[in-house]
Amino acid sequence: MFFDLSLKDLQKYLPERFEQNDFDVFWHNELENNKKFNFDYKLEKVNFGLKLVDTYDVTFTGYNGQKIKAWLILPANISDKIPCIVEFLGYGGGRGFPTDWLLWSSCGFAHFIMDTRGQGSSWSPGSTPDIECDGSFPQYPGFMTKGILDPKKYYYKRVFIDGVKAVELVKSLPEIDNKKIILTGGSQGGGITIAVGSLVKDVAAIMPDVPFLCHYKTATEITDSDPYAEISRFLKIHRDKIDLVFNTLSYFDCVNFAVRGKAPALFSVGLMDTICPPRTVFAAYNYYAGKKDIKVYEYNNHEGGGTFHNLEKIKFAQNICS
Repeated sequence: MFFDLSLKDLQKYLPERFEQNDFDVFWHNELENNKKFNFDYKLEKVNFGLKLVDTYDVTFTGYNGQKIKAWLILPANISDKIPCIVEFLGYGGGRGFPTDWLLWSSCGFAHFIMDTRGQGSSWSPGSTPDIECDGSFPQYPGFMTKGILDPKKYYYKRVFIDGVKAVELVKSLPEIDNKKIILTGGSQGGGITIAVGSLVKDVAAIMPDVPFLCHYKTATEITDSDPYAEISRFLKIHRDKIDLVFNTLSYFDCVNFAVRGKAPALFSVGLMDTICPPRTVFAAYNYYAGKKDIKVYEYNNHEGGGTFHNLEKIKFAQNICS
């Protein structure tokens, strides 16, 4: 059902932002601190029986020098530098297998799919432990309250910096036109897209689908759905930590990253989405500072536009890279 604001109200929804005075200093310092680790990567060509693409198992240096896995998929027999789609994953999912990711290489793009540390046990398998936390293999959600009482220890600090390092790697690859790098992802991947697109200043465009990690406090007030409900359940027990929790989350709220975004952007939203409620998406979209468009799917939930929206994304990406 339509449970949120009307589309007319959503289109002008600009809630008060909760941002710490040292937001930019915090992220500047964190990115600078991570420059002290030697950045390296390994690409190992792998055979999954795919004849029209070349697939590479990637290991690269992410947050705090820790190793992150990814896939790189290239159209076979390329003879010149090509644009690249860097994709971040939805909550609980891992990188899966290259056979899951053939859309963008079929369109002539390189495709880099970053594994999300610690995740990959909910809807697709992952390969990257969250070493900073406990060194365990990928686990089942949740992740929303890991380190939530201290922004320096919060889980998404590691994830966002992994994303920045992924883009740095893609820029360095000889097959990639580093002026034509586009970030995308759905849900959690959409939130990571907005954050990384703000922290890396020269990406060509971003395409966040039904983005998560936006407008946290309001999200916890208007939906009972996970993953936002993980925060609500934490606060149900830790009744005295409400201000501290939302202080931490303000450093990771993609509404605050959106005001710093400059690259052209294509958003999507489902107006019946109870996981990422429409007003949380529109809060990020309406504050987004760059040239932007949003595709609205009125009768859809968290699946958003699905394959219909893929067609919109293909047109958008090809136009950006033409």
